[in-house]
Amino acid sequence: MIASVVEIPHYRFNTTNYRRMWETGIFKEGDRVQLIAGEIVQMAAMGTKHQACVARLTRFFVERLGDRAVVWPQNSLEISENSLPEPDLALLKPRADFYETLQPRSQDALLVIEVSDSTVRFDREVKTQIYARGGVLEMWLIDINRQGVEVYRDPSENGYQTELTFVLDAEISPLGFSDCAIAVSQVFA
Repeated sequence: MIASVVEIPHYRFNTTNYRRMWETGIFKEGDRVQLIAGEIVQMAAMGTKHQACVARLTRFFVERLGDRAVVWPQNSLEISENSLPEPDLALLKPRADFYETLQPRSQDALLVIEVSDSTVRFDREVKTQIYARGGVLEMWLIDINRQGVEVYRDPSENGYQTELTFVLDAEISPLGFSDCAIAVSQVFA
């Protein structure tokens, strides 16, 4: 006889619990974790292609946007009471204090970028849903393996209503910055 699977309840965390864990030293500097839908999720290690892609995008947006946005690389963004992910890069509404006195939230995000190689499926199936439900206006999923950029726009409770894919010969620009076009080939090389 095969035993039935017993559902074991999980403890769900919120952003307050999660921050306390950092403050009390449960997590240490260098721990690569994030709060996703109430669960603490370990982030995958970044390879050199991933790191280079984030560095290229950071430089591009800093140079092109200047004071029109805060370029927020690999920092947390509060999406909901139970999700505090660390996107690879976000463009935030400008603030004179650079969010020193206030945790940026989904309504502050103009664009969120996830760079993916080993986590493409998780980012596509889980993170896009979290960002959409949180009302993040636009999300880019940069697929290092396929060398393409998936652009998600028009957030709703059911996910993003618009999904576009761009390949190496295309140019893309964030919704709020049509003058800030980048060739997909620049993202990867």
